[in-house]
Amino acid sequence: QVQLVESGGGLVQAGGSLRLSCAASQRTFSSYPMGWFRQAPGKEREFVSACSRSGSMTDYADSVKGRFTISRGNAENTVYLQMNSLKAEDTAVYYCAAKLTTSYWIWRSENEYDYWGQGTQVTVST
Repeated sequence: QVQLVESGGGLVQAGGSLRLSCAASQRTFSSYPMGWFRQAPGKEREFVSACSRSGSMTDYADSVKGRFTISRGNAENTVYLQMNSLKAEDTAVYYCAAKLTTSYWIWRSENEYDYWGQGTQVTVST
């Protein structure tokens, strides 16, 4: 059982930056592909970013490409989401997720992920 805990959310002005962290409870975390998703009020949860087991492969939603960067510190059992040039439409609860697989691929569908964190609120003010 993997437990994921997100942190780093908060209130920021448009144009600002935040870095989200997702800490895993197991050292085997480094074996799992990871993803970030978000859910805005009244909307369905959507894909934000994903990275492979090694972190060498990454993927981003078009809406965040060029502004967000996913990375992982396997020694720290942590995955990060650096968010720059934040916009009001980035306001949402952000979730990290882990997929229990030995594949080196990455996934966009939330249905592919096995473990989820509790979420962290990001609010961007204008």
